[in-house]
Amino acid sequence: MSLKFIVGDLTIHRIIEQETTFLPALEMLPGLTPELLAQNRAWMKAARALDDEDTLILCFQSYVVKTPHHTILIDSCIGNDKPRPQRAKWNMKTDDTYLRGLAAAGFSVDDIDYVMCTHLHVDHVGWNTRLENGRWVPTFPNARYVFDKAEFDYWNETNAKTEVPPFVDSVLPVVEANRAEIVRNDFAIGDHTRILPTPGHTPGHVAFTFGRRKDDAVFSGDLMHSPLQTHYPELSIKFDVDQAAAAATRRGFLEHYCDTDTLCCTAHFPSPSVGKIRRKGNGFVCETV
Repeated sequence: MSLKFIVGDLTIHRIIEQETTFLPALEMLPGLTPELLAQNRAWMKAARALDDEDTLILCFQSYVVKTPHHTILIDSCIGNDKPRPQRAKWNMKTDDTYLRGLAAAGFSVDDIDYVMCTHLHVDHVGWNTRLENGRWVPTFPNARYVFDKAEFDYWNETNAKTEVPPFVDSVLPVVEANRAEIVRNDFAIGDHTRILPTPGHTPGHVAFTFGRRKDDAVFSGDLMHSPLQTHYPELSIKFDVDQAAAAATRRGFLEHYCDTDTLCCTAHFPSPSVGKIRRKGNGFVCETV
């Protein structure tokens, strides 16, 4: 299993926190029928994307990208010491899996220049902060944390009505520590890192494209969760705020990157999680490289 990829002048590392069963496929994907699942069960199981009980297997991971000028972490996973009572595997975790993975890739928390969040869901912001003397402090002390403005505003307004724990413990402390960059879609880091709006899963969800003057790699976040959604882009998950918009965004994204050399780095596909988009019938496939 490869945890390191080189494309153009980028080096990309996968930092895996968990790779595990999540929800039954028929529950996670409301548009999925038992018949369609049956047609796809064999290859999904072979790809380790589905278990024997038809439960989806997802990877929860960050990517660390070394450009010629910066070290950038994309999506900070689940985190430790966070109260997440709805998810037993995430609730009050105390393991060192994530930080060991970071160290194995050759990085300490001090090495990260930017933390970039595709969106602000619980499993993408967890390691933004760590518990220190009873307070949440930025895990990556030298990093600027990049949040899309539409996404930040959406969760800020939501949190003002009803508390959103991941926003309170993993986003607001970063803002209070003056480490946040709340940006619009024209934000870039040098000539290597750009924002690609991909709304639907959340209102301000974005992907990130990397490469000098071309997209050598794209980090798709929660634009798609399972390889089944490349075959059938119309299948949205139950957590998508706007399922129709998510489906349209997904097909447009897959069409755009289809048959190009761009490395598509997914957040949740089972290992190796990374591939190139190719056409398959009326859908697509993310081909392992």
